[in-house]
Amino acid sequence: MIVPVILSGGSGTRLWPLSRELYPKQLLPLVSEKTMLQETVSRISGITDIAEPLIIANESHRFMIVEQMRLIKVKPAAIMLEPAGRNTAPAVAVAALRALTMKKDPVLLVLPADHVIKNTAAFRAAVHAGRIHAEAGKLITFGILPGSPATGYGYIKKGKEIVVEGKGKIEGKGLKAEGKASRIRAFTVDSFEEKPNITKAKSFVRSGDYLWNSGMFMFRASVFLKELKRFAPDILNACEKAYTGAKKDLDFLRLAEKAFTECPADSIDYAVMEKTGSAVVIPLDAGWSDVGSWSSLWEILPRDSNGNAVSGDVIMRDVNNSFIHAGGRLVAAVGVKNLVIVETADAVLVAHKNKVQKVKQIVEHLKSNNRCEVNLHRRVNRPWGAYECINRENRFQVKRITVNPGASSSLQKHQHRAEHWIVVKGTARITKGNEVLTISENESTYIPLGTKHRLENPGKIPLELIEVQSGSYLGEDDIERFDDKYGRNK
Repeated sequence: MIVPVILSGGSGTRLWPLSRELYPKQLLPLVSEKTMLQETVSRISGITDIAEPLIIANESHRFMIVEQMRLIKVKPAAIMLEPAGRNTAPAVAVAALRALTMKKDPVLLVLPADHVIKNTAAFRAAVHAGRIHAEAGKLITFGILPGSPATGYGYIKKGKEIVVEGKGKIEGKGLKAEGKASRIRAFTVDSFEEKPNITKAKSFVRSGDYLWNSGMFMFRASVFLKELKRFAPDILNACEKAYTGAKKDLDFLRLAEKAFTECPADSIDYAVMEKTGSAVVIPLDAGWSDVGSWSSLWEILPRDSNGNAVSGDVIMRDVNNSFIHAGGRLVAAVGVKNLVIVETADAVLVAHKNKVQKVKQIVEHLKSNNRCEVNLHRRVNRPWGAYECINRENRFQVKRITVNPGASSSLQKHQHRAEHWIVVKGTARITKGNEVLTISENESTYIPLGTKHRLENPGKIPLELIEVQSGSYLGEDDIERFDDKYGRNK
């Protein structure tokens, strides 16, 4: 049995302003109608003898992940919530511990949630080949055939080929298999190389001995944990405590916060793969991209005859080799080339394609100045629906609120603000203190400061209303919850 482990904890800062900390790139539909997470989970569905996925996620993204899995009719084996990001080695360690309770020592297929793979058949064939080696006790990594001397990836140097002989048999200690998967080449790993400068990258590609490090892996759960105990016992000890102390919460498994937060942060590569003597690399040529920048997204999207990748309401004259995304407004471009232009409701990015790696510096600047644009879009998803900030001044804020059919907010109150609600679509059931009332379109109500209240949609269509907040403090942390069916405490 193969247990897929989907790593969905990243923030995707290089794709700002579309990707934000509380709405990162793996949850966005960047290359198709599906989000990148949905694409990743759908891609593995045709693999033989595969279990439902284990998803490792940031706590802040949990309800969006549940909804996205519901839309593609997938019920994860578990959604494990990290109280803090600790890189890939701890994430896979807790997944391995969980997987051992599901099946007898399954093979883990570890996949980041934000990769693009165009050739699904080639990917699945490589996975089947990887399983052969993983079941023999090897730790598999998938190396991408380099299409250019890229400096943004780590590299893997191939060692000796694991020979395929006769009628498709793989020969070697503990290795024996037949079929299509056995025709996939595999190599021992000579070394892992850090991201090189351009001179070294060119020499790597010329030699033919190097592959890009994809960050995808396969191994038996017990083998990974054994090697982790050997090379990074402090990580394993912390992860065992975090998993043992985990709590079930609705559809989620919350890892013990103190133990996991104190766990050393390290990648699978540094913690295990660079040190083990059992590493095997399988070359993969499947149209792979980690979509690590706007320029890499431009490379994989369809382009017009002038080399432009465009989405949204865009008008162009004399524009070449550019990426232009209009999120909600008209974007007009004249006489430019090699640009990235990304428009959202609250931010616009303009960058040369050769400088897009520096977008991360913009994000760091926003963080240091406590700008909300680093975390949230104007439209913010909630488990009950969404809200969008329309206007905000010093002592008032106007929001458009959408509540899904049958959904409801928590029973809550605010210490620093009052709220006026005007229903513009649908019907609202409102708890206000000891009173419960129903209001429809063109009707309104007032929630005084300090009054317990709840908003529900008893209807079959989305409820939409305009909320006007007024008070001395309008932050989202001014919420005291008394009852919440989504298990939120803040």
